[in-house]
Amino acid sequence: MSNNKNSNDLKSLHPKNFRGKGTGSDFIIPAIDIINGKAVRLTHGDYSKEKIYFHNPADAARQFEDAGLQRLHLVDLDGAKAGKIQNIKVLEEIAKATKLQIDFGGGVKTAQDVKDIFNAGAGMVTIGSLAVKQPQLLQEWIAVYGTFKFFIGADVLEEKIKISGWLQDGGIDIFSFIKNSIAIGATQFFCTDIKKDGAMQGASVDLYKKIIEQFPGIQLTASGGVSTIADIEWVKEAGCRSAIIGKAIYEGLISLPELKKYN
Repeated sequence: MSNNKNSNDLKSLHPKNFRGKGTGSDFIIPAIDIINGKAVRLTHGDYSKEKIYFHNPADAARQFEDAGLQRLHLVDLDGAKAGKIQNIKVLEEIAKATKLQIDFGGGVKTAQDVKDIFNAGAGMVTIGSLAVKQPQLLQEWIAVYGTFKFFIGADVLEEKIKISGWLQDGGIDIFSFIKNSIAIGATQFFCTDIKKDGAMQGASVDLYKKIIEQFPGIQLTASGGVSTIADIEWVKEAGCRSAIIGKAIYEGLISLPELKKYN
C-alpha cells in the first residue's frame, strides 16, 4: 500500500533543508513505541516494565500533528525483539491518518522489508541491529535509495552498542560503530543512552558532544532522557540537529503547547 505524500518526499529530509543545527520545524521528533499494536513506553529498555499510553497509536500521532509537529519516530518493539517486523499495520494506519514524516524500524532484515516500509508510508527506515551485523547490506540499500532515507540507531550502554531490542551486546563501541557506518555512506544517526531512556533523568549531553566533536559531519539526533525544556535546549546547544521525545510528553512533563516554539 503506497502513500506518496510520505514515502517520496526526499527533499524535506535532506540536511540542506534543515535550518541551523536543529532549530527548524522538525527539531522535535515525538516517539511512539509499539507492542501488540499499542503505544507503550519501557524503562531502561526493559520489556517487563511496559506502560500502555494509547490503545490506538494513531490517536497519539494525530495529537502530535495537531500540535504542529512534523516528524514521528515509530518503533516496532515486537519486531526488534523478534528480529522480524510485527507492527507494520500501525505504520499504515498512521500514514493514512496524518501527514507526519515517519521513520519506522524494528526487525528490519531484508530488502523486501525496506520496500514494505516505504510502501506503507514511511519516509525513512530506521536501522539498528542490522547496521552492526550486516553493514554491507545497509550499504547496498543506501546505494539504491540514498543516505537520507535511512536513520541509523546507535543504542548504547556505557558507550557500548546494544542490539536486538537492547537485549544483546553489539560487540563494538559507539565511536567505532559510527565510524564504520559513515564509511558505508550513513549520515543520519540517533543515539539512545539506555540508562537514560524512559528514566526521566535528563539527556546524555556529554556523550552527544563527544560524538559530534569526533564526527562533525553527521546529523545526530538525541534520544532518551529528554524530560524538560532545559534538556531540549542543552541538546540543541550541544549541536544535535533534533531530539526524540517520548515518555516526557506522555507523562505530561513537557506539554505539546510548550513544543510549539520549536516547530
